[in-house]
Amino acid sequence: MGRAIRTAAHAEASESAHAERTCAGCGRRMSKSTAPEAKWCSAACRKHGVDDTDRALEQRIDELLAARARSSSICPSEVARALDPDDWRDLMEPARRAARRMVARGEVEITQHGVVIDPSTAKGPIRIRRPR
Repeated sequence: MGRAIRTAAHAEASESAHAERTCAGCGRRMSKSTAPEAKWCSAACRKHGVDDTDRALEQRIDELLAARARSSSICPSEVARALDPDDWRDLMEPARRAARRMVARGEVEITQHGVVIDPSTAKGPIRIRRPR
């Protein structure tokens, strides 16, 4: 039984695939030390999972972007207000999580001041738009 030889190309491919993994719940990038088979970044994300509200927020993002010009963007607060006009503030972080999951799938981009940013490290106001 021989020992497997790992080439530099194999190591690089494995590392890049591992580096780009995102949490199924919050959409943030997972650390390089996370096990390759891990689906969630934390116990909180595993506990929460992705529920009907999360799917509804993703659908609203799609609907709002479809109703606008291709060059337009939306705010997560518009998504939250579209789902629940009265208690929209409670949906702000779930709306941002929905946008991050959509970024991980390549469906949208998150911007600040018109510049595409890393959604895992975004702080402050963001906008959501279709990839250009």
